[in-house]
Amino acid sequence: MSAAQVPAGSGRSTITHRSSTGLLLVLPALAFVVVFVLVPFVFAIGISLTNWPLVGAFRFVGLENYAAIPGDAAFWKSVGYTLLYTAVVTLPILVVGYLMAVVVRANRRGSTLLRTLFFLPYVIGLSTLSFLLVLEVQPGSGAVNLLLQALGVTDGQTAWVTSAPLATALISVLVVWGVSGLTMVLLLSGMQAVPRECYESAEVDGATWWQRERDITIPMLRRPIAMSLILSVIGSFLAFTQFFVLTQGGPGTDTTPVVLAIYNRAFVQLQVGSATALSLVLVLVVALVTAAQFWLLREKD
Repeated sequence: MSAAQVPAGSGRSTITHRSSTGLLLVLPALAFVVVFVLVPFVFAIGISLTNWPLVGAFRFVGLENYAAIPGDAAFWKSVGYTLLYTAVVTLPILVVGYLMAVVVRANRRGSTLLRTLFFLPYVIGLSTLSFLLVLEVQPGSGAVNLLLQALGVTDGQTAWVTSAPLATALISVLVVWGVSGLTMVLLLSGMQAVPRECYESAEVDGATWWQRERDITIPMLRRPIAMSLILSVIGSFLAFTQFFVLTQGGPGTDTTPVVLAIYNRAFVQLQVGSATALSLVLVLVVALVTAAQFWLLREKD
């Protein structure tokens, strides 16, 4: 059939068919987002405008829950602690993950085993690791105290979770160990994409190992490093499990991060409307911080 004999509407019908096919393919994902993201989000906004006590009658209070946030001392204390915790763990996670990636990036004997061992804590998860750590820091019987006693550092009776500084240090070490494996994987994928010729040229020019890392590897890992930092900061802002299992926010409220404070407001104090308003504010803050990180760590021409 010649071009003159092609029906006039055949091209438009083909485009329409492709558009319909594409819409059908994305429809399940769209439905998932609507049902499990948009609808709950709208429902949460509605709850935040009430004094819903979880069980019992509730009434519409408008913006009262939001107006009370600036004067909420407990909430701002948890925000300050969350910022401190984020500052403590973010850089060590990146540094430890980078060193892990450096160790395993060469295909030496045992590299595969080391990759598995480094990534295993992340696979196990913070929930399991936190429960195990509860047993290992018991005064007089936990492996941590027994080891420190054998080394002559303590008397073996240290109550780690009853002191805010000790508990924060303990949780920080746990988190760095538990999630650095993910950073290792992200950075390792970027390292393996660096052309070998770049390193060979630097070696010919007499560059040291650190000079090759500083001038070749790190600049070419800008995107993986940015992604690692963004994930670490978001994870720190949303930290909950390790604090809930190990300290329950204590002693007092000295180790209470934002998410645990919101949880206590909703399910301990039974102020679901107020807790939902705090949750929405947290979502907004995390979105703004993430956008700022994307902008600061963006690729520059």
